[in-house]
Amino acid sequence: MPFDLGATVRLTADCLNPDGTLTAATTATVVVTLPDGTTASPAPVETGTPGRYRADYVTEMPGRHMVRWLWSGPAHAYTDTFDVREATPPTILSLQEAKRHLKKTDDRDDEEIRDWNEACTRAVEQFVGPVVMRTVTENARFVSARSLALTLTPAVELTSVTSATASGTSYNVDDLILDGATGIVTRLDGGLMYGPLRFVYVVGRPIVTANIRGAARIILQHLWRTRQGPGRPQRGIEDFDVTEPLPGLGFAIPNRAVQLLDPDRLPPAVG
Repeated sequence: MPFDLGATVRLTADCLNPDGTLTAATTATVVVTLPDGTTASPAPVETGTPGRYRADYVTEMPGRHMVRWLWSGPAHAYTDTFDVREATPPTILSLQEAKRHLKKTDDRDDEEIRDWNEACTRAVEQFVGPVVMRTVTENARFVSARSLALTLTPAVELTSVTSATASGTSYNVDDLILDGATGIVTRLDGGLMYGPLRFVYVVGRPIVTANIRGAARIILQHLWRTRQGPGRPQRGIEDFDVTEPLPGLGFAIPNRAVQLLDPDRLPPAVG
């Protein structure tokens, strides 16, 4: 499961001699490679079990991290990975709402529920566009037009439009108009915008309607069922039927959720 940004990750690894036996090493090092390519070297310590090592690393950046252990005397190596969530990962359902829907009353499965909750949010947003309010940055190249369509909709607010190059032109957002439903940005004076440009804008829905919340609950329960294994009878299974795969989502969204999301479904891409 991914770690929260700022949390401490306890890294563990075993030093083995050539015949596979735990062995205390002469030296031990561990290097964590961050998503941006920089590295950190937390201090490894041997635990109470000879040959078994640990190191604590405080996360500083969201994304995939690579871990590389190296020992000498004997020579051994071990590689692993871990993921770090962004500071505020978008989720349509709160953890408590998700647990209530899955009828969970303790915290044993909280981390897995959080992970599935993020997954079902991504599935819903692929269907209807951004739901959870957040700020995004988008670069547009080779702009020479009075209007430009942003990629993500619904767009709530245009924060800034700046040149992506040092010598380019920036635009005051008060001189532009944003059509939130279509994401089209237009100059009010009828002039052209020239790029490349960097757009910073807010996406999502100030009010998350009941059909979207309901679809998120159905998808969450559908995905949660995959961990229960075969042979467990389920009531109302027709609610989770999937008659055909959806582009980019396969069988992840049941029919009931599709029907609930239909009123807000994104229009098909043109071209």
